[in-house]
Parts: sequence; C-alpha cells; structure tokens
Amino acid sequence: MAKRISLREFQQHVTARLQDLATTQAAATRLGLRVGTENWLVMLTDISEVMPVPMLAQTPMTHNWFRGVANVRGTLVAVSDLSGFAGGELAPVNMDTRIVLAHPKYGVNAGLMVSRMLGLRNPENFTRLPDSECRHAWESAVYEDEQGNRWRELNIPVLVAQEEFLNIGR
Repeated sequence: MAKRISLREFQQHVTARLQDLATTQAAATRLGLRVGTENWLVMLTDISEVMPVPMLAQTPMTHNWFRGVANVRGTLVAVSDLSGFAGGELAPVNMDTRIVLAHPKYGVNAGLMVSRMLGLRNPENFTRLPDSECRHAWESAVYEDEQGNRWRELNIPVLVAQEEFLNIGR
C-alpha cells in the first residue's frame, strides 16, 4: 500500500528539493515562468515557494496589478500580477496560474502572480543579449534560446525594493 501524504507535505518536499537544487547549481539553474506573453527566468535562491493561486482578499484603492492579500499558512502575503506591473495584460486566474513567493530574506511578504511555470532552465545554454535589451530596472539580463525565444531574468531583490512596486495605492 502506497504511503499517503498531504498536499502540504508534497509542496514542502518539492520546495526542499528545489532549494537543494538551488544550493548545488545556484549559478546555473533558473525557474522558467510565463508572464503574460513573455518568458522570464528567476533564480531559485530568490524564491521560497511556488503555489496555486489561493483565495485573495481584494483591496480597494490599489493599482489593478495589485491582486490582493492572501493568507499563506498564517502569513499575509501581498500578491502582485507581474505582467500587469510590467505594463502588460493581467494574468487570467486558471489552473496554470501560480504565485511565486519572494524569499523571506528580502524582508517582504510578496507573491508574484504568473501565467504558468515553464520548468527549470540553464541560462548557460542561452545567448545573453546586450544589457540595452532590459526594459526595467528589475531585470538582470535578457537571453535568447536556441529557438530564438527571448527570456528576461527577474531580479527579485531589486523588484521588491522598488518604490513603484511597494506603493500599491492609486
């Protein structure tokens, strides 16, 4: 008989495995994300968890990209739509939509809503484009893969320190 585990135990196991992987391959491995119509990369060491969209408490008088506040295991997390914040369309909430939680070491309880996960990627297999291709201060780099797709690298510590990101009110 197979051992039964709860969804929470499974998520904790996956998170622990991702963190182990981040420790052993921190320089090389990134998590691929789909944000609106764009591909993004994020360092595994910059995130603590990836989760389905929880129930969000709506907040009045905030920018449309601020999707609300979620209770994640007793901690209130401010959830922002990364595509909307970057000037694109807001992500539809469906089975693929995920929340990427910023690592607590950055001192904010922030979650980024993304359209879907694209799996682990190694930017060493990509071609780095000139830094002039970066559109935002919170982008570390822009890459191109073998198929000609662009991948923007998200710099979470810079993003969560941006006054524009922290100022959610209209």
